[in-house]
Amino acid sequence: MITFAVAIFFLLLSPGPGVLSLAGVGSAFGYRAGWAYGIGLFFGSNTVMLAAATGLAALFLADERMRLVFTVLSTGYLCYLAAKIAFAGSKIAFIESTKPPGLWGGIALQVINPKAYVVGTFVFSNFPIWPESLTTEIILKCVILNAIWIPIHVLWLAAGVTVNRLALPQKTQRLINVAMACAMLLVVGIAMATTLFKS
Repeated sequence: MITFAVAIFFLLLSPGPGVLSLAGVGSAFGYRAGWAYGIGLFFGSNTVMLAAATGLAALFLADERMRLVFTVLSTGYLCYLAAKIAFAGSKIAFIESTKPPGLWGGIALQVINPKAYVVGTFVFSNFPIWPESLTTEIILKCVILNAIWIPIHVLWLAAGVTVNRLALPQKTQRLINVAMACAMLLVVGIAMATTLFKS
């Protein structure tokens, strides 16, 4: 169980689309928008975990066409989120983003995020902690996963909001938002390269 918890900690701690976009939303729009988006990520993440636990994720990932569709959808959505974060507070009216992604945005990101399915399948296919009962094992893994998931995401949101509250010059804040958006796009690029390489 300790090995499982440690593995989950490092899997979730590493920057991915979820935490980077959450920090970006916090930085660009503040705590209120960040909480709504974070709750959406939470529900979306648990939906994916349940899909992985029941084997549905493995079926999706086994089909290269389905994996490609999910990758294209998630890439497009992440690029959209990156644009919202990068242009939040911009004075250029036609690209200014004033509406944060919200609860449904968080759910949508996780549901179409191939990385979430890969992590979920890995988590439920390895580290047996209660082999006598599959139901008990799924419940225990979900509890441990969420016990680690929640504080890590809260910390990323707090980091984003802290940047927002430093009262930095508008130009500096805009550069930070653009940097966060670029970090998200870098993660997207790595994921796309990995998917195309595997295909």
